[in-house]
Amino acid sequence: MVQTGRWVASIVVWTAVITTTPLFAEEPKPITQEQQSQNETNGSAEVKKPSPEWHYGGFVDLGYSLDFNFPENHQFRDRSTTPKVNELNLNMLGVYVRKDATEASRWGTEWLVQTGEDSKAFGFATNVPNVSGSDVWRHFGRANVSYLAPVGNGLTLQAGLFNSFIGYESLYAKDNGNYTRAWIADYSPYLMFGVNAQYQFNERWSGAFFIINDYFHLENSNSVPSYGAQVQYKPASEWTIKETVYYGPDQSNTDIEFWRLFSDSIVEWKSENVTVAIDYQVGSQKNASAPGNPRDFWTGASLETRWNISGPWAVSVRPEFFWDRNGLMTGSEQFIKAITTTGEYRIPYKWTNTICRLEYRYDDSTGAGGGFFKGTNNVLTPGQQMLIFSIIATFDSP
Repeated sequence: MVQTGRWVASIVVWTAVITTTPLFAEEPKPITQEQQSQNETNGSAEVKKPSPEWHYGGFVDLGYSLDFNFPENHQFRDRSTTPKVNELNLNMLGVYVRKDATEASRWGTEWLVQTGEDSKAFGFATNVPNVSGSDVWRHFGRANVSYLAPVGNGLTLQAGLFNSFIGYESLYAKDNGNYTRAWIADYSPYLMFGVNAQYQFNERWSGAFFIINDYFHLENSNSVPSYGAQVQYKPASEWTIKETVYYGPDQSNTDIEFWRLFSDSIVEWKSENVTVAIDYQVGSQKNASAPGNPRDFWTGASLETRWNISGPWAVSVRPEFFWDRNGLMTGSEQFIKAITTTGEYRIPYKWTNTICRLEYRYDDSTGAGGGFFKGTNNVLTPGQQMLIFSIIATFDSP
């Protein structure tokens, strides 16, 4: 835990030094005589303002999940996002500042701080120790520095806390078609802590490699790093195909025979008004602490569909399943099927956007440890129907 805490602290200090030291700032390129003449030819001697390097903003996410099981404990069982039901919740509040790494200014950084119900348990693993200071670090959604190296088409290097290479859905409901997240999203990392390198080979192929502390960035199973890689292929402008592989130790016993192997495969087709994506995940590892070292296994998939009907109106439908054969991820042996339908209306105004959603969700969990809470005694029942009302307000600078 101490080593992880020191690593986090060093990244934060390094980021702060880089982003506040003039040494790393590049001078803006002067306007050439040809550009000046062109401006005058166009009827204006005024130099066109470049796009701003820095971006900032924030968002507020309020939701009410009406669970028709009416559990006394108000818990959406085995969930790390939208975990409360039958009460109005501030699920997420965040503010951010970001500077992109570009050829004109090669250093970049991201900072996002957050609070709310969705920030309480998203980065932890079941039955695994947490990193030292996790109650503080869970309030960070980004904390990294990046550099665009002048290598070939541009090699981007990044260090700190960054967005995960695994999964289709975001931790933040504002960025997804549905308000509640899929089961595979809650049980794969939303964020990663470590270093990564990304390279665009050409307009169709790109790749990335990363070294991180653990599968979930707030777990502390050991002090040995984990590894992963991603390949992305775009056969056409509407299509994106991604394959990400993770390999690393997520138990106290770090012998390589007990390392976790995980695969995330995504295929997306996106037109102007319609998006269809399939996300399939599968993971396995030998259990170092169980007699005979049996192999734990889990898998799941979601079909993400979204249709922008007209103007501010949109609808998203997501069927999914999640099989936790040995209870490694959720803590219970169960097979979950779910379908979520979301209607959305957006109200844009200048730099703001208000997103109003009405969502119906049905979950069914069977197996030795399956089920959802119901009634005054919080007994387990296989099915759960929910009606979710939400409003998200965002503010983003140009």
